[in-house]
Amino acid sequence: MPEIVATTPGLFPLPDWAKDELSDLKGHQKTDLIGGDEGEAITSAYDRARDEVVSLQTDAGLDRVVEGQLRWDDMLAHPLAVHDSVDTRGIVRYYDNNNFYREPVVTDDLTADGDVAAELDAAAGLVDSGLQAVLPGPYSLADLATDEHYGDDAAFLDAVADFLAGEVEQFPDVETLFLLEPSLVENPPADGADERASEAIDAVANAVDAEVVTHTYWGPVEEKTYAHLMDADVDAIGFDLVADHDKNVYNVQEYGTKDSVALGVVDGQNTRVESPETIRDRVDWFETQTNTAYDTVYATTNTETFYLPVNKFEDKIRSLANAATLETPEADQ
Repeated sequence: MPEIVATTPGLFPLPDWAKDELSDLKGHQKTDLIGGDEGEAITSAYDRARDEVVSLQTDAGLDRVVEGQLRWDDMLAHPLAVHDSVDTRGIVRYYDNNNFYREPVVTDDLTADGDVAAELDAAAGLVDSGLQAVLPGPYSLADLATDEHYGDDAAFLDAVADFLAGEVEQFPDVETLFLLEPSLVENPPADGADERASEAIDAVANAVDAEVVTHTYWGPVEEKTYAHLMDADVDAIGFDLVADHDKNVYNVQEYGTKDSVALGVVDGQNTRVESPETIRDRVDWFETQTNTAYDTVYATTNTETFYLPVNKFEDKIRSLANAATLETPEADQ
């Protein structure tokens, strides 16, 4: 029986009080979004909100605790959107949903700036054990951005990977790093680029002494892309069982997977709260279908959770934590 680790891919909804307070402090225009140079009042509000979401995870019993990424106005594009070598321009759609981010346009050399590391440092002081880092994967971050400096897709991907690796090297000690790679599903790399995407993930994963999970979502990864992803030196690959469980199982049946696995078994975009029994049933179903005894199963929401109302988000992470401790799962679907 594997160790079941209850966790999330981060990017939490802001607490309701913080939404109101930060709306007043920041304003309501594109130019009022986080830029990395926010003043003391805004910083204080985010610090208090971080304290709250870290305590919430701890109290719920999650095995891994994330910083929450509450400052990430631009979702996965955030690490570039606040960088000095990046201009943020027009508003563009965040994948195929009703959220939008500022287009990050890279205009100069990307070097590690410590923005995400500083967030993790703040969280590390609140967490006794189980700290988990969250970053966009290099392929997805490059896919969300525009290059006006490097001049070549391969060189740009390498630069983004090096930038993320430099950021990781500044992290405090973490137990797990989740690299979020929805673009591997939403905009799969072409021939040749799929191998480079795997190598870029390697560059980031090798910069940290922790378990590394490459988490994909919003559907299954195409077979050829998945085969190259299997070459990446990571500890686990994540599968979105909410969006499509059958095709994700097929990939594992055909190509195998790592000794550990991350399973998106809770819907990060739907307010219906899954019971702990349902969550465990989904984990057990995947193990049965793939006929594999995994070392660790990271049980998680399939996507980021900023889409959810705060009360539903809280209920879902409690269910995840409770599912990990069930002795005998019973399906209630």
